[in-house]
Amino acid sequence: MKYMLLINAGSVDAGGGAAECTVEDWVVYDKAVKDAGIFVSGESLADLVTATAVRVAADGTRVVTDGPFAETREVLGGFYVIDVPDLDVALDWAARCPGALGSGSVVVRPIAEF
Repeated sequence: MKYMLLINAGSVDAGGGAAECTVEDWVVYDKAVKDAGIFVSGESLADLVTATAVRVAADGTRVVTDGPFAETREVLGGFYVIDVPDLDVALDWAARCPGALGSGSVVVRPIAEF
């Protein structure tokens, strides 16, 4: 079964940077997912300041704005799609993800099959 691991970067520390994990932590995790043969896809997202939000009103008018500017301390930083036997295994991999450390979180959602 395929699951998406949505990686939410936690709040930034007082020094201005996320202190929970290092680039090396990500390299190790990425290699582990690929070596386990469960990797389907994954990407890291560019900085939030590069985002653009699109909303369509009931009358069909499109409104494009910079950002999303949600009132939250977490920002979607990237994702993995993994193919594992069940939710318990997906949760184990989510718990191993560096993005789950400290104030970060990893949301696990099954991929819908139509």
